[in-house]
Amino acid sequence: MLFNSYIFIFAFLPVTFFVYFYLNKKRLTEAAKGFLVFSSLFFYSWWNIIYLPLILVSMLFNYVVGKQLTKVMPDQNHYLKKSLLIIGIISNLALLGYFKYADFFITNFNRVVDSNIPLLHLALPLAISFFTFQQIAYLVDSYRGQTHEYDFLNYAVFVAFFPQLIAGPIVHHAEMMPQFANLRNKVKNYRHIALGLFVFSIGLFKKVVIADTFAVWATNGFDVAERLNLIEAWITSLSYTFQLYFDFSGYTDMAIGAALLFNIKLPINFSSPYKATSIQDFWRRWHITLSRFLKGYVYIPLGGNRHGEIRTYSNLFATFLLGGIWHGAGWTFVFWGALHGLALVIHRAWHKLGFRMYTFIAWFITFNFINASWVFFRAKEFEDAIKVLKGMSGMTGINLPYGLSTKLSFLTQYGVDFGNFIVETGGDTYTFIWLIAGMVFVLAFKNSVELANSFKVSYKTMLFSGILFSVGVLSMNKVSEFLYFNF
Repeated sequence: MLFNSYIFIFAFLPVTFFVYFYLNKKRLTEAAKGFLVFSSLFFYSWWNIIYLPLILVSMLFNYVVGKQLTKVMPDQNHYLKKSLLIIGIISNLALLGYFKYADFFITNFNRVVDSNIPLLHLALPLAISFFTFQQIAYLVDSYRGQTHEYDFLNYAVFVAFFPQLIAGPIVHHAEMMPQFANLRNKVKNYRHIALGLFVFSIGLFKKVVIADTFAVWATNGFDVAERLNLIEAWITSLSYTFQLYFDFSGYTDMAIGAALLFNIKLPINFSSPYKATSIQDFWRRWHITLSRFLKGYVYIPLGGNRHGEIRTYSNLFATFLLGGIWHGAGWTFVFWGALHGLALVIHRAWHKLGFRMYTFIAWFITFNFINASWVFFRAKEFEDAIKVLKGMSGMTGINLPYGLSTKLSFLTQYGVDFGNFIVETGGDTYTFIWLIAGMVFVLAFKNSVELANSFKVSYKTMLFSGILFSVGVLSMNKVSEFLYFNF
């Protein structure tokens, strides 16, 4: 079930909201908690019920292991505790690896040894990456003595709470459980309801109005066109850059808004990432909870920056290489992760040498690097990425609008053609208006978190929310995809 669906907005969400608070009002708090877990599992199963046992077994296994980790004192049996943690992590990674990477490894094994092992053709269970990472973090926190949870129902709410289940943010046990336990959060809070609807409406508009508009041009450029000229290639890459931004941040806003209805504050996951003036700044703003996970549970355990510069560079590179692999089972994702790891190494070396640059130049380089690297993130094959990048560099020709042919006819001697300059993307003159508007939105406007921080209940904000929500709902009658759905 997607947030941008009629069934979620007009049936699932209101029914869950009213029943949950009704049970709490009757002081049936355990029943309310149980109903929230049941509703979240129903939400999860809507797509395919066949994977319901998978998440249930995963939750039960990690709950038992985490509980045992909290019981074993470090001075009692250090090796037992560490072995238990390793078994827990390996089991989680094995589950993720089987469903997400089995066919990828078989394909590459067949290529290397020229064998013909049949593929498994496994469908990726919904949200497996997110609930696996979340539970690995739980196990590590339990090993460190940072969790104090002995109730399975509470643990099930922490893992399965529907607003953050499908696409994060990746939450920590310590930041969620106190909120679920707080008795004041079991009473309807009308300010939270108003704020939640406000943020949800912004997210819905971002997703179904803006992201889905850019999706058409990005899909045509990447998946349909056989060749792209200079302008078409830039339209393609920028369309995907903005589609991904509004798609993921829109969905995150909807998650934050839906959680607020239940008086739960999810962590911030986006903070205007395209305003970043360095690659390090970008990763402090984009998918913040993933960066937090990679830093806390990969980079620092590898040694972080505690063992000299060379080791720091290798740890940075390895962390983002793993981040790339996590995003998808394909060499284009691996290459994308390697590009970002390399960029972070260069950024660190640049600063260690004491070099600096003007803010605008730093932003320009950062944005264009991100835009170009998203090409590998989006492309299904390297050939698709090369097609777009060749077009962006002008290697496959330059076409300008036919209306310029009179004034710029001298350019024909340099290979410039006129006419059919955006036909392969399926765009029109409004495409440029959308691209400019997209750039203005991400650079000049406050983000949803900043808007939420200054939110006041008023007729003005109610009208604003109502317009965004109405336009969003009216735009849901077309085919829509969620880019992070399969991650």
